Amino acid sequence: MSTAAPKGLQDVVANESSICFIDGDKGILSYRGIDIHELAEKSSFEEITYLLWNGALPTAAELNDFSHQLAAARQIPDDVIAFLRNVPKTASPMEVLRTTVSLLSIYDADEKSTLHTANIRKSFRLTAQIAMIVAIFDRIRKGKEIVKPDTSLSHAANFLWMLNGEKPSETATKALDVALILHADHELNASTFAARVIAATLSDLHSAITGAIGALKGPLHGGANEAVMHLLYDIDKAGEDPVEHVRKMLANKEKISGFGHRVYTTEDPRATHLRKMSEDLGKDANPKWYTMSRQIELFVKEEKKLNANVDFYSASTYTTLGIDIDLFTPIFAISRISGWCAHVIEQHDDNRLIRPRADYTGPAWPAPYVPMEQRSSQTKPYPPKPSA
Repeated sequence: MSTAAPKGLQDVVANESSICFIDGDKGILSYRGIDIHELAEKSSFEEITYLLWNGALPTAAELNDFSHQLAAARQIPDDVIAFLRNVPKTASPMEVLRTTVSLLSIYDADEKSTLHTANIRKSFRLTAQIAMIVAIFDRIRKGKEIVKPDTSLSHAANFLWMLNGEKPSETATKALDVALILHADHELNASTFAARVIAATLSDLHSAITGAIGALKGPLHGGANEAVMHLLYDIDKAGEDPVEHVRKMLANKEKISGFGHRVYTTEDPRATHLRKMSEDLGKDANPKWYTMSRQIELFVKEEKKLNANVDFYSASTYTTLGIDIDLFTPIFAISRISGWCAHVIEQHDDNRLIRPRADYTGPAWPAPYVPMEQRSSQTKPYPPKPSA
């Protein structure tokens, strides 16, 4: 009998990749070996996307050409726009995003190809289109006219433009741009691993990204920042002291979202930047959400020795930008598409079918085959619950 793998494959090395490096004990996150702190302070989302797809930072000319190609890819077929208009307005944005990405494959000229050059072309299109889908559906469900993309704007600025119908401030654009950089990749997280497993079958990029979005839709992967913002709203509506509210939650053994991380044992390096963004945006608008968040963070850190993760301050950051709660996870996808595409490209460039094994825990072999007339009704739940 083989030794069982850790539950949830925790700390199991499942693949080799040159895209992202994480040291959870030291709080290190890097893309292609470059520290996330440097990238967040000095780069743009377009530059990061180039880095993830091509393995090195671009020259000025390469970045200019890359940015123009990404802006030129802001096109969605009329049939897909018609689909978005006919989707029930009550559908969740993540459901709509997942289904629309799958639909887009039908209209993509490179749909069936897994060649490197075809994957790059599809990556340009999907990266541009995912941001448009989120903005377009949000306006449709609110009874507003669709805003046409502006190719003169950066990726972050164009999303805010299409979402709100007004040109964003430099502060808002910079805040979202940094948020997109911070979420662009994170090694073999659940959605990225799902994308690579699908790509390893030599399925197409759209199928892999559809699977990744499906994984991100799960509340244990995406959605923690939504729970954080609901908590802040509840505290504000009740007029309670944030620390006392959280103290009561802990006493009742309720989970406080936005704290702790599966990989990091120290502070999530992405939280460092989002905390500062939340504070800076609050100074220009409403500091309430940052102030409440900071009080809660300090209390949980002292009481439970838990650090805030990337989701905790992204909640107040997005809310201060005027973004609805149910768009938080789709915005995660708007960023992570760059990393998902990089991983699918890497997988297809040096592919091997991903086929792990399971540690069998069922009845001992050989189990007897019981004839129909000798079988009794199942009175116990199957599979049996593990003993305490």
